[in-house]
Amino acid sequence: MDNASYTALTRQSGLLSEMQALANNIANASTTGFRAEGVLFAEHVKAVGPDAPSLSMATANVRNTVMTQGALAQTGGTFDLAIEGEGFFLIDTPGGPRLTRAGAFGPNENGDLVTADGHAVLDAGGAPVFIPLGLGAIGIGPDGTISAGGQPIGQVGLVMPADPLQMVREGGVMFDARGGFEAAPDGRMLQGFLEGSNVNPILQIGRMIEVQRAYELGQSFLDKEDERIRSVIQAIRT
Repeated sequence: MDNASYTALTRQSGLLSEMQALANNIANASTTGFRAEGVLFAEHVKAVGPDAPSLSMATANVRNTVMTQGALAQTGGTFDLAIEGEGFFLIDTPGGPRLTRAGAFGPNENGDLVTADGHAVLDAGGAPVFIPLGLGAIGIGPDGTISAGGQPIGQVGLVMPADPLQMVREGGVMFDARGGFEAAPDGRMLQGFLEGSNVNPILQIGRMIEVQRAYELGQSFLDKEDERIRSVIQAIRT
């Protein structure tokens, strides 16, 4: 296989990765707290000989998460929370603490505040948030302070990754802050609201069409290159 084919194959591989990311974004356009994902392309140039032109190849192995604010929808739910500005909710999972923007919470049978998947919601110190029953109306302030009957009983943690470059996506709406996390001073919570996905379906579909056409052109080039090589081999044999 010659250099042109290798270059085309790396391009096809990158376009396929972007197509998969776009498809996942579109599938989660209505997922609460979902963050759109993009693909970062990098070019690698290598000299192949003193009298030969350099070889350029592209890779798309890194995915970038878009952190823009999603639309806020009012639900009126007592334990529905949305974050306005920076920050993440802190939840406990079997793999350890994780960050999320999906704030559809509710108390379980033990009174612990949990996500829809049953993961405990944590305060800023990493302790589970407990909601005692029978103390009156529940209110949650902008800083996450929970009050029952006018008395504070706990606080929902609002954190941000210490190093955003070390935050890794896990699942659909969870992130692993491998560089640790710290308090988010600028974010505020809204009770009775949920933050929607920040995916723009129209833009994503438009980009998917562009990527699909680019992929088809690349495949056409590879097919013609294969025919050319076969013709040369056939000519040599005869």
